[in-house]
Amino acid sequence: MKLKKEELKEFLDEKVAKYNRPDFIEHDPISISHRFTSKEDIEISGFLAATIAWGNRTMILRNANRMMAYLDDSPYDFILHHSENDLERISTVIHRTFNAEDFIYFIKALKHIYKTHNGLEGIFNQYRTKDSLQPAIHQFRSKFFELPHDSRIMKHISDPLKGSAAKKLNMYLRWMIRKDDRGVDFGLWKSISPSILSCPLDIHSGNVARKLGLLTRKLNDSKAVSELDANLREMDKEDPVKYDFALFGLGVFEGF
Repeated sequence: MKLKKEELKEFLDEKVAKYNRPDFIEHDPISISHRFTSKEDIEISGFLAATIAWGNRTMILRNANRMMAYLDDSPYDFILHHSENDLERISTVIHRTFNAEDFIYFIKALKHIYKTHNGLEGIFNQYRTKDSLQPAIHQFRSKFFELPHDSRIMKHISDPLKGSAAKKLNMYLRWMIRKDDRGVDFGLWKSISPSILSCPLDIHSGNVARKLGLLTRKLNDSKAVSELDANLREMDKEDPVKYDFALFGLGVFEGF
């Protein structure tokens, strides 16, 4: 499908308007964070939900809600004040290859992040550059794994500086930073501009982007993210990742 730049922007803007609506929250992992009202509860629940956001969406939501139940449906308070006895209750596999040991480490690492590194927003704000959050994702991963851990657990957080598209973290950052009053993304992290967000790239959005001529690279990796970002920022330099709604909607709901 080849469209002129103006036609492509108009087409995608229409799809953004169609899919960037609360109606689509119910079956999306972002719905987990919409259960909460405080900043820290929203950002912690969102981070954990994004971490297991691969595979069947019904399973993702079920298992993310189970994680919240383990945290007594009060994520921030649990993260800061849990005891070893509280952690011993977590004994089953959480989601596919994300098991109890992984979840327990994530709880401890999040406490470390809030106690030592000024919280989740603090790290991403400190290490962002003027035009990218990808170096901040790399630094976040490094800080997150400062505590003793099994190296196997590190697979759950991707590193764009090692070539990963880091889809789950880019999606999470969209949730936290983007704000457009449509009732989907939260816009909680006001210290970071939405203009430097990167599009969450997966098989669906990648295939749609290639069909529309927004992406030529065949691999869904960090270089593809950079190429897609450049093209989306040409269409809207202030809010480029709003087009994630269009690419995802076209791929998942319209079989584009």
